[in-house]
Amino acid sequence: MRIVVQEWQRVLVYKDGRFEREVGPGRYRLPRRHRRRVRVEVRPRLVVVPVQEVLTRDGLAVKVSLTMQVRVADARTWHEAFADPEDVMYAAVQVALREEVAARTLDELLADRAEVPERMGVAAAPAVATAGLAVDALALRDVIVPAEIRRAAAAVVTARSEGLAALERARSEVAATRALANAARMVADHPGLLQLRTLQAVEAGGATVVLSADPGAAAARATS
Repeated sequence: MRIVVQEWQRVLVYKDGRFEREVGPGRYRLPRRHRRRVRVEVRPRLVVVPVQEVLTRDGLAVKVSLTMQVRVADARTWHEAFADPEDVMYAAVQVALREEVAARTLDELLADRAEVPERMGVAAAPAVATAGLAVDALALRDVIVPAEIRRAAAAVVTARSEGLAALERARSEVAATRALANAARMVADHPGLLQLRTLQAVEAGGATVVLSADPGAAAARATS
């Protein structure tokens, strides 16, 4: 019996129910009698772990989903050790996820989105290896916080923006008051400045100048 094994495959050969050998990529001539062949794909594949609801250290329920790059590291172990090696992998990753999230507050979880998957991969690796698998990459796909937390965060941002706007208005008012005080001080120290300002209003036009009975004082009032 001739078989061709592709680069991304391994073939397990069993004789009378007992493991005989594993063959890699290439062309082979194998005895047919009393033998069974199992093809195993070892190329990496992307696995999505659906949303899991877990509790953070500060007691908030968040929903987290993951993506994993997984491959078969040991074809024989993958085929023989468990009836469903995928279940072993999912369970190990879910336990690691719950432990990592439970060790952090919500703010820490959002800040450590790059560190959490790395630590999860290390924690889950031994259990995943017992199923003949290896997780090459792991990433947090979604972190969904409760709606009330999102509303509270939006309110905080709005309040912060309103506070900054009020602070800027107060600074502007203080600056304007300071400018008026400086102008009043200059007029008091130099009365001739008021007469110069009156002449500027007359030259600019669009203003009515009212002179009091006192020839030493004048005032300008702008008309609409």
